[in-house]
Amino acid sequence: IFCERRGRLEKSDVTFASDDHLLQIIQRIVSRVGRRVDATSPMVDARLADGSRVNAIIPPLALDGSLVSIRRFPDRPLKADDLISKKSVAAEMIEFLAGAVKARLNVLISGGTGSGKTTLLNMLSGYIPDHERIATIEDAAELRLQQSHVVRMETRPPNVEGQGAVTCRDLARNALRMRPDRLVVGESRGPEALDMLQAMNTGHDGSMTTLHANDTRDAISRLEMMVGMAGFDLPIWVIRKQIASAVHLVVQAARLTGGTRKVMKISEITGMEGDNITMHDLFVFKQTGLNAEGIASGVFMSTGIRPHCLEHLESMGIRLSPGLFDRRSLMTC
Repeated sequence: IFCERRGRLEKSDVTFASDDHLLQIIQRIVSRVGRRVDATSPMVDARLADGSRVNAIIPPLALDGSLVSIRRFPDRPLKADDLISKKSVAAEMIEFLAGAVKARLNVLISGGTGSGKTTLLNMLSGYIPDHERIATIEDAAELRLQQSHVVRMETRPPNVEGQGAVTCRDLARNALRMRPDRLVVGESRGPEALDMLQAMNTGHDGSMTTLHANDTRDAISRLEMMVGMAGFDLPIWVIRKQIASAVHLVVQAARLTGGTRKVMKISEITGMEGDNITMHDLFVFKQTGLNAEGIASGVFMSTGIRPHCLEHLESMGIRLSPGLFDRRSLMTC
């Protein structure tokens, strides 16, 4: 058994008695949440009663014996102050992102597995006004929005006969009929990205989602690919025009050497130049090396570029600190 503590995997002294013992534990876990795992369905992904996510895979797909992964979440969702104190993000970056959420800009959060995308999405959702109706769509419910009017939906896998599956795309289409002010998709993985873009372009400003990508520019390329998976033979310039008009900000999260998590970049999409999407970086984290404990160190910086959306923020009554976007170092860590 391995546990992640402070961003690093550590081997535990606790062990299972045998492979059969582990398989019995897996069967007990998944049966309590109405799922099954056996030779005909050797993989399962589910949410436990306490909100934890569990993934299990058994032989013959798991070559060396059954495998189970459990992702637990803190009792209290991390707030902006927590992320700043952990030096995961600079206060100036939070100020800008909070203003963007309040001003109903559409935000895309990208990063690798375990980089803190959902934590960041949870934190940013805290700046959504309490009177707004929010629809959330997830594969396994992880979001913990604190507003009073939240409509939560979760996908459903097929049954034993392979019937009855409800996909993210099905829920996205349904959510648009529920008069949400904002749509929050826990993670965009496929054709539901097209429905998300259409929602952002048809009055559901302030919507947010996450996806897997290594950079803010890679995130746009992945989004293009996922829209192409929707089955419509759209020219690439049409897809890019949809993205450029729908998405305002891309936030990149990463887990660096030593397990520390950082907001690596905040980029703004500025429009189209020919058939290409144009964007620029507003804030970045530059890694400068490793400290004595082998943990990545560096500096958060403002690039000195004034965002195009600043006028929109001001029109929505959002006043940011003077000099927020001046080129300078924000925090060394």
